[in-house]
Amino acid sequence: MAALFGKRLRRSAMTTAVAAAAVAALSASQAPGLTDTQNGRQSTADATPSPGDSATGNSPYYTDLPPLNSPTAPPSTGPGSPGGTGTGANEAGIPATVLDAYKKAEAELAATKPGCNLPWQLLAAIGKVESGQARGGNVDANGTTLKPILGPVLNGNGFARITDTDNGAYDGDTTHDRAVGPMQFIPSTWEWSGRDGNGDGKKDPNNIYDAALAAGHYLCRGDRDLSQSGGLHAAILSYNHSQEYLKTVLKWLEFYRKGTHEVPDGTGVQPGDRSDGSPSPSPSPSSPGTTSPSPGASTSPKPPKPGGSPSTGPSKPGGGGSTSPTPPTAAETVTHIEDAGTGTLDATAGDAFAERVAVRTENAAGKGVGTVEVKLTVVGDTDLAFSGGFKSVTVVTDSTGKATAPPLRAGEDTGEFTVRATVVDRKLPGLDYTATVSARRADALTRTGDTALTCEAGGQFADPVQVRATYKGDAADGVATTATLIKSKDDATENDKGPYFKDADGKAIRTLKGLKTDGDGRLQLPRIYADDATGTFLLRINTTGGATLTVELKVTAAGATASPSPSASPSAT
Repeated sequence: MAALFGKRLRRSAMTTAVAAAAVAALSASQAPGLTDTQNGRQSTADATPSPGDSATGNSPYYTDLPPLNSPTAPPSTGPGSPGGTGTGANEAGIPATVLDAYKKAEAELAATKPGCNLPWQLLAAIGKVESGQARGGNVDANGTTLKPILGPVLNGNGFARITDTDNGAYDGDTTHDRAVGPMQFIPSTWEWSGRDGNGDGKKDPNNIYDAALAAGHYLCRGDRDLSQSGGLHAAILSYNHSQEYLKTVLKWLEFYRKGTHEVPDGTGVQPGDRSDGSPSPSPSPSSPGTTSPSPGASTSPKPPKPGGSPSTGPSKPGGGGSTSPTPPTAAETVTHIEDAGTGTLDATAGDAFAERVAVRTENAAGKGVGTVEVKLTVVGDTDLAFSGGFKSVTVVTDSTGKATAPPLRAGEDTGEFTVRATVVDRKLPGLDYTATVSARRADALTRTGDTALTCEAGGQFADPVQVRATYKGDAADGVATTATLIKSKDDATENDKGPYFKDADGKAIRTLKGLKTDGDGRLQLPRIYADDATGTFLLRINTTGGATLTVELKVTAAGATASPSPSASPSAT
């Protein structure tokens, strides 16, 4: 058991050739959700966040791969026994509380976001590479880690640079951020994505129930369907934008789908190799479940892998490995960014834009450059956003250098707004697009009833004025409307006598502004009162978009009987 909980021994029999075979064998498998069966190849996500927007800030992760042999259920999983024989069985064991948290998160997402199709094995795969399943299940009965799990300081020295966003509340660092907890959320992401998974009234990134549920919601953003490879890959890359990370998580997902079993908390197998080449952090000696390494196990740091670990490539400077000159990254070859056929960006408030922003990254020769990250940001204080409510997204260019952003969706703010495209990790001039949001409008306005509107002088109208607005025959919801008691059909100035509304203080007013139609395009005006003037008066209702309706209001002398008359007549706009 000591060997299970301590730093895992390097399996000397796993030569470079065998390791390559493992990768090939796992990649070639056809686990559900891993392969795009429509075109017979793995698809690449087209929208992933930049380091500051990802769940982990692209922090280092564990790169250990699952064993070649399939997991087998152990003959006994009683207390004190990790169970099973062989590496496959040991690796397939997931600490009881951690496993319970993953399954509870899956159940909640199945109820609240059934179209996402989140498998708990995906949470387990991410939990494995992020923290080794909360460091082998070192959690208390409520699921909170016995010791905080913190990623490295994100100070730009070999990692992303993310200045402090939480005043040290989650990570204890008031200068820079650090990934926190068993699912390794950076504080700025946890602030909006955190969840209370165990019902204790708190959202704690160090609690596996809270963190697992938050991870599930994070992965299910933007109407993703994780049963499809495109949605699955986009979700994983949004967690940590690294192709090596994607491959590692997919391999663990496949491994866990073949079978897992529960082991006691504190006895789970911990991974040993990290993407930044640093030693695997060990739990405190006083932590329950901690044991010494097996006799003969080396406690010295492992030498870097030939060529460096996956994170020591061009995208993550500062790692170990080869000291030979590294070729420029794709982004470093880009000299400018061009529009790639984006149409006119306009929409009505509350609607999705028909056109999507499309860009192309090119080198000095004018050739498109693929696999380049382009960040698109909605500039300024506006509720205009991309699908899912994101103010900024990062897309990756295809082999032709082209990338298309997710759809934009208009909020209630109207006017012209700027969407800016920039190349990530390159100081190049950005490309600005103008997105125009128009007010909701109506082209027709009708009364919903035909009862004559009458009352006696000094009284009040019994029937309310109700209207319905439409645009091109469909209900026009949220349309701004104004109602004014006017002097005559040809004089739309406000009348100074006759029927009136009341303001909040009970004073007479004859113009109402800021009215809006409901979801079915309907609007009911406040009660209308009459002063001592008698006769036929006009109420004019106008909407954004030009729809106009004139309604007749008849006031009779006290005690007189009013004769029926037409209640409304459309007037020219």
